[in-house]
Amino acid sequence: ADKPMAAGTGSPVKAPLPGTITEIRVQVGQQVNAGDIVLVLEAMKMQNNIEAETTGKVTSIQVKQGDSVMEGSVLLTIG
Repeated sequence: ADKPMAAGTGSPVKAPLPGTITEIRVQVGQQVNAGDIVLVLEAMKMQNNIEAETTGKVTSIQVKQGDSVMEGSVLLTIG
């Protein structure tokens, strides 16, 4: 039997470089497809669109707008 995903399980979407979260385009529970832009990260004065790498539901969002993140930080998870 399929168990429902626990919050925060699934594939993490990580920051490819350090920066500041300027926009979050998804909500927990939202269905996303691989390639969808899930949030925008500003780094070195450039806006970087962060895309979902997998198709699934957003199970958690670890950041909020204005947060500074380090490279490799988990931004959200898709289960």
